[in-house]
Amino acid sequence: MAFVAAGLLTLGLAACSEDAPDAKDLSGNRAGAMAAYGVGDAFTATEPVSFSILYNNHPSYPLKNEWLFWSELTKRTNVKLEPVAVPLSDYEQKRSLLVGAGDAPMIIPKTYHPQENAFVSSGAILPVSDYLDLMPNLKDKIERWNLQPELDTLRQSDGKFYLLPGLHEKPWAEYSVAVRADILDQLGLAVPKTWDELYTVLKAMKARYPDSYPYSDRWSKPTPGGALLRIVGESYGTQAGWTFQHATWDPAAQRFGYTGSSPQYRQMIEYLHRLVAEGLLDPESFTQSDEQARQKLANGKSFVISSNAQTLVNDYRPDLAKTQPGAKLVKIPLPVGPAGEINPASRLENGVMISAKARESKHFVAMMQFVDWIYYSDAGQEFAKWGVEGTTYTKDAAGKRTLTADVNVVGLNPKGSKHLQKDFGFFNGVFSYGGKLDLMQSFFSPEEMEFQQVMNARKPIEVPPPAPLTDTEREQVSLWETPLKDHVTQNTLKFILGQRPLAEWDAYVAELEAKHAKQYIDLVNKAHDRFQKDNG
Repeated sequence: MAFVAAGLLTLGLAACSEDAPDAKDLSGNRAGAMAAYGVGDAFTATEPVSFSILYNNHPSYPLKNEWLFWSELTKRTNVKLEPVAVPLSDYEQKRSLLVGAGDAPMIIPKTYHPQENAFVSSGAILPVSDYLDLMPNLKDKIERWNLQPELDTLRQSDGKFYLLPGLHEKPWAEYSVAVRADILDQLGLAVPKTWDELYTVLKAMKARYPDSYPYSDRWSKPTPGGALLRIVGESYGTQAGWTFQHATWDPAAQRFGYTGSSPQYRQMIEYLHRLVAEGLLDPESFTQSDEQARQKLANGKSFVISSNAQTLVNDYRPDLAKTQPGAKLVKIPLPVGPAGEINPASRLENGVMISAKARESKHFVAMMQFVDWIYYSDAGQEFAKWGVEGTTYTKDAAGKRTLTADVNVVGLNPKGSKHLQKDFGFFNGVFSYGGKLDLMQSFFSPEEMEFQQVMNARKPIEVPPPAPLTDTEREQVSLWETPLKDHVTQNTLKFILGQRPLAEWDAYVAELEAKHAKQYIDLVNKAHDRFQKDNG
């Protein structure tokens, strides 16, 4: 695979190859571009330019035109961004409508693979792998961090990829379980290291507090059990909840299998069913609002909840401080399951699509240089995350960054009256992701650093090989995917909640096959074999 990956990267980096005729002649598209732009260079357009960008408007830090981010970005780069703001709740639907109608902005961020697949056959988005020679920082990080296998998973049947992903130097595990450590102390129990040990903890909590559901979860809208199924599934070697994919790579068999009918998926269901059946997991975890889950935790009706670093600091601890000042909530390393001590996180994050119309712009090269700088250069990533040195942060001789006295974010400077995201527009999910390990961890508290050290010491999961479908195949599987996913989702909940006996598992698998699960996987494995043959 390493040999294949290296060959594929060469294919992708050859931006001006004969396979990429559109990339050959850019002589009419260089207005505003720097004649010499390389790794580490500060990008400044040679004339004022403006680019439209689809903007995911986050309710936690609503868009403000007066943010320092916008003015400082223009000051540094000579680029004015024109955001087309869309509410977070409508982002995916609105993006699809705009791209489908040919009205999408030039730059389209916050796209999670494989969402870009839906736009490839229409020609509405650019095969960005044809233009990597315009993006020296991106190429440099791919090569230095050995990200070829991950990049290859984005490739389509034509050997190209259509999404510029966020790149991490190291996997970043974000989600796990938060547990009331004071209750553990009260019961004389250690922090659980495995899902089986967590079961034992929940049993002890239930025995002491019989009116409670020890584990009551959030993040179940719009995906029922989205976070819970994801983190348990990862530990069981499968994909569920937020990260559900129809096909899962089996390294032992060297084939893809259907996720929702795999032995690992069943094991995950059996574990969660046991928790529900014994009153350890709140059955409302799969339907309740985030607010309801938070209230149960704050009121002592539950003691365990899914979490990441920000929600631990911004939501749960302030909630508990008002109602139970003695409570101590900690995010524990992802409990270990049958898959072993793994770090399930990817080194790729959501990414950026480029509208095909942008290729026609006289400023196209300048735009690609700008995208490379803001998303992939060390300086651009630091700017997007931390802001302006001396205004929002300071840096000591050793390179350690510190928020200035009056600026706060993620609880690092709680006395600060100004917020890095809300008042300045930095650390914004539209622009700020990926990067070197020290930058990625630069906002982490000491306890989050401990969490990351444990997770980074674990073995990364194997990157699945490419299995890109042709347009015809994708059109076929698109007819199967929704009915299959709906059936998996509905029956996953039924099995877990005891509304359908696990004795009917074989019947459920037969139902999936009646909905073309086997044909689906046969197509994926055929695509995998074809891609290896064509590009190996």
